[in-house]
Amino acid sequence: MLQTVLLRGVAEAVTASVQVVGQGQPVVFLHGLVGLNDHWEEVARRISSSCRCTMLELPLLDLKKDDCSVQGVTELTTQYLKAHTTTPAILVGNSFGGHVALRIALDHPELVSALVLAGSSGLLERTMVQGAPVRPSREWLIEKIGELFYDKSFMRESDLDRAHEALSQKQGARAMVRLSRTARRDHLGERINQIQCPTLLIWGKEDVVTPTEAATQFNELIPDARLVWFDRCGHAPMIECPDRFGAAILAFVNDLDEAASHDHQPQPKA
Repeated sequence: MLQTVLLRGVAEAVTASVQVVGQGQPVVFLHGLVGLNDHWEEVARRISSSCRCTMLELPLLDLKKDDCSVQGVTELTTQYLKAHTTTPAILVGNSFGGHVALRIALDHPELVSALVLAGSSGLLERTMVQGAPVRPSREWLIEKIGELFYDKSFMRESDLDRAHEALSQKQGARAMVRLSRTARRDHLGERINQIQCPTLLIWGKEDVVTPTEAATQFNELIPDARLVWFDRCGHAPMIECPDRFGAAILAFVNDLDEAASHDHQPQPKA
C-alpha cells in the first residue's frame, strides 16, 4: 500500500511518502540523507510475514528553515508516529534515520518498543559533504556515494542521477549541508545511556562513514543493546545484505516476543 501523508512543518506543509506491507509487529523504517523507501523494500519483503512494515520517506533535501535539521526531522517523524501508529513500534534507522530514531526513543519512549540501528549517526560519523564543491560533479558523487558500499556494484545509477539533480540545485545543496551539520552538532553521547528499549545494532565491518568504533560505542553505552557484524558490508547493509538484515530483525523480534511472553506468565506464589 503506497500513500502520501501531509505533515505540519515549521516552515510549510511537508508531504511524506508512506509504503506499508505485511502484518504483525509494527516496524517503521527511517532512511538516511540520500535514502528512499526503495532501499528498505527487500528487507521489508523478507519480514512482512511477521511484521507490519511501514517505510516513511521524507523529502529531506526539500526541507526549509527549522524543518531542515535533525531536530526538525525528528519532530516531523514524531508527528507521523503519533498520528498513524496505535502501539509502540520498532524503529529501524540507517545513518541519519538512525539518529532520528535515537532522538525519538529518548524524547518519546512511549512511541518506541525497540530500536534497530544500522550505520547510525549520533556519536561518530564522517560526513560526505565535508569538502564538497558548491555544485558537485557526477564524478565526485560517484566517488562519495561509492564510499557507502563495500561492493560498489550495489551503487544504483538512479540514485546517482537523483543525487546529482538534487545537489545541483541551490536548495538541495544547502539542505544537505545543513542536515549534516545539525546531525554532527547533535552528539548524543551524554544521553545514550538513557535509552531503555531493547536495541539491535547491525553494522557493516567495512563501514567508513560510521566506522566500527561507532558501533562499539553504541553497544557499550546503550543498556540493552546487542551488536551484529556483517562482514564484507559497508554503510548500507539493508541494500548490500537484505537477507542477513531481514534474518537479524526476525531473530530480534522473536526474542522480544519470547521476553514479553515470559514477563506475562503467572508467577508462583511465595
